[in-house]
Amino acid sequence: MSFPVKSIPGTTPLVLDSPHSGINYPDDFGHACDLQALRQAEDTHVEKLYDFVPALGVAWIEALFPRSYLDVNRNTTEVDVALFDEAWPDPLETDPKALSKVRLGKGLVWRMTDEGEPIYERRLSVQEVRSRIDRCWRPYHEAVRAAIEAAHERHGYSIHLNCHSMPAVAATHATDFPGLVHADFVIGDRDGTSADPALSRKVCDHLASLGYSVSYNHPYKGVELVRRYGDPASHRHSVQVEVNRRLYMDEQTLVPNAGFEPLKQSLRSLVELLLRTDPRRDL
Repeated sequence: MSFPVKSIPGTTPLVLDSPHSGINYPDDFGHACDLQALRQAEDTHVEKLYDFVPALGVAWIEALFPRSYLDVNRNTTEVDVALFDEAWPDPLETDPKALSKVRLGKGLVWRMTDEGEPIYERRLSVQEVRSRIDRCWRPYHEAVRAAIEAAHERHGYSIHLNCHSMPAVAATHATDFPGLVHADFVIGDRDGTSADPALSRKVCDHLASLGYSVSYNHPYKGVELVRRYGDPASHRHSVQVEVNRRLYMDEQTLVPNAGFEPLKQSLRSLVELLLRTDPRRDL
């Protein structure tokens, strides 16, 4: 597999990342389920929705590998031991909230698709998962960390948007809320712990002013990337942004629809708003 992370440096206080839009399926994946079923897990076209940001001086980080191969929005402790042909020797997660995703087969390495189909017909070795961590997880997190540190050093604060997409209706094995009909956007800051709630509300209010339905911290509060790099007390703000796929594509064929360009313009207006926002004085 070629270098698995795309990273474009910025000059502004903003950093955006897309951890789940990768479509380069590695040769060593060894999955047994149909590729089309795996592709339903992708945050399809998210990288295209935000492809304007480098020209605005915004740092951009993008995973090129798929989340079902390795999910960089999980901690390395969120390992599903049912995957292995031997005991996992490294630390394991104990937080009940994180473990709920592992039980759904959605840990660091996925065991199940969103519809509950097994991904593998084999057991994985400890070494191959450790290799995925070294080749994918570590360089991705280092790129996000370095971009946020550079933005903060330049400006005294940073705003990090962790960019995702979600299905119109939650699948059976995707979340703790199967069958939930999603809003147009879900904005998450882990209940105000990864970003100043006033900043998150500003994001929500802006999107609502454009005519979108917006939910705040439900059903998605934000996971590892905003947890790890958000520290509002130190003027490091990390916000998870989930956009409903029905707004911009056909969820079955994955083909963009007529809503793609209008949504892209809305996202650009949000980024431009945040470029004019200094959380130290404007909230």
